[in-house]
Amino acid sequence: METHNITTTWKGNMQFESTNPSGDIFSIDAGPENGGEGNGLRPKALMLSALAGCTGLDVASLMEKMKLEVADFKIETSGELTEEHPKTYHTVKVDYHFYGDNLDEKKLEKAVNLSVEKYCGVMEMFRQFAKVEVAIFYHKQ
Repeated sequence: METHNITTTWKGNMQFESTNPSGDIFSIDAGPENGGEGNGLRPKALMLSALAGCTGLDVASLMEKMKLEVADFKIETSGELTEEHPKTYHTVKVDYHFYGDNLDEKKLEKAVNLSVEKYCGVMEMFRQFAKVEVAIFYHKQ
């Protein structure tokens, strides 16, 4: 059984430093509106980055396996928060943007769907507490 171990250390005020299994370290901080200095990543937004990163890794791997020509690829993710505390994401939008001259839209859609429906564990975790809306956009260059 695989286990991820993370250490998050208080650095004073509202700032923390967190490890990652890769050995990388990143800062977490609240914004000025919440007593922080804004010198780090916000925890909830970091969840959206984790979601985009998870599905992005899947899609990048599938694009390579399917030998797809893609000049650029980005994922725009947004989360709508509940009004009441504890504020949680109730709706999350994941927009996939593919750029290139020769995009195979059918295969790219298949790659996205495989990630969304089968491979991305973070996506599955999000579905436990939020409505996840997915859209794909193709941009000819």
